[in-house]
Amino acid sequence: MKADFIIANPPFNDSDWSGALLKDDARWKYGIPPGGNANYAWIQHFIYHMSPAKGMAGFVLAKGSLTSKTNNEGAIRKAIIEAGLLDCIVNLPAKLFLNTQIPACLWFLSRRKEGRLDKVLFIDTRNLGYLINRRTKDFTDEDIAKIAGTYHAWCHPSPSGRREGDEGISYEDIPGFCKAVALDEIRQ
Repeated sequence: MKADFIIANPPFNDSDWSGALLKDDARWKYGIPPGGNANYAWIQHFIYHMSPAKGMAGFVLAKGSLTSKTNNEGAIRKAIIEAGLLDCIVNLPAKLFLNTQIPACLWFLSRRKEGRLDKVLFIDTRNLGYLINRRTKDFTDEDIAKIAGTYHAWCHPSPSGRREGDEGISYEDIPGFCKAVALDEIRQ
């Protein structure tokens, strides 16, 4: 099955996913994921099921998935980025999820990155939100609108720099919140 949109919250850092039994799986186009951590198996599973022309995927993973280089994860991440599939990373604040204290991030992959193939958008939301209690944080409606509006302005700019239907929204880098980074800078 191929899908235009995939949204998921897979189990973070799953170490008991029987990866050794799936070494020759067709989904591992960008490298064989480590048997001790399913994060990069999930990513490649989503890519495999994205429709070829306009597939997009958004999912939550542990923040460690952004920097891990163990057991081929760094090479897989590099191959996915070089293939032009990574569209955006959203760095989430701590205490956002009730079921884990592991820092998390959102990944957005896209096969329709017209005009953005050589860039990735990074959004840092660590300074947004408010504490519900000492162990739990939440976003306000305004926080969610700011994050979503920034990503939508990045994805769907009109020729005037505005997305149709969103008066006043155009993408621009905001220090401390968002930045579009060229692949050359990511390579460095």
